[in-house]
Amino acid sequence: MSSEVKNQFIRNLPVGDPVPPAASAPMPRKGDYAGRFISLAPVNPGQDVEDLFWCSHGSPEKESIWTYLWAGPFADISSMKSWLEIAAASIDPLFLTVSERSTGYRIGMVSFMNIVQEMRRLELGHIWYAPEHQKTRANTEAVYLLLCEAFDALQYRRVEWKCDALNKRSRSAALRLGFTFEGIFRQHMIIRGRNRDTAWYSMLDSEWVRVKRNMESWLYNNPGGNLSLTRLQTGR
Repeated sequence: MSSEVKNQFIRNLPVGDPVPPAASAPMPRKGDYAGRFISLAPVNPGQDVEDLFWCSHGSPEKESIWTYLWAGPFADISSMKSWLEIAAASIDPLFLTVSERSTGYRIGMVSFMNIVQEMRRLELGHIWYAPEHQKTRANTEAVYLLLCEAFDALQYRRVEWKCDALNKRSRSAALRLGFTFEGIFRQHMIIRGRNRDTAWYSMLDSEWVRVKRNMESWLYNNPGGNLSLTRLQTGR
């Protein structure tokens, strides 16, 4: 095949849309993030461990939050502190502690993870909260702050959400928060000696403007609590 014919053949093949040249995206900030209801801060094992241990241990309901996570529950406070020390030193995942602003009490953790700077994508993961905070504004505002960092501050193109396909609560949360379901990776992992099929969700920078507006309406312009974020995000 001549080079001319070969070049013509290549030109006729479909290719993706061009992406404007840009340097690799910066790493997410390992610092404080202030919301109206919660705040995020780098993990401080000495200060965080008492609250984090007792809000996630001591009853079957509390300890069930660890079912789909890699670590926990922990035998005692000392064991959890050792794990938090590893988490505090990690860059990817970059762990943050979630605190309730009205009380200062630590109520859970979140992280940026699987950060691919040159492709401008990352994942939000290892997200957990004390049971009494799971249906409050805590998760929505925490994810809102993380997405503001990823899309607005750092100009990432794609943010991912992945969870065990059996984790119904996480899958519902992903849709409620504006992520789009992409499919199931079958036999993707072995966690705690058990099979994990992984459900994949994503959000693109082009979708963030709409999702951000819906989140802000639900969080900050919803005094009667009558708005449904799921309805805002899905239109149903």
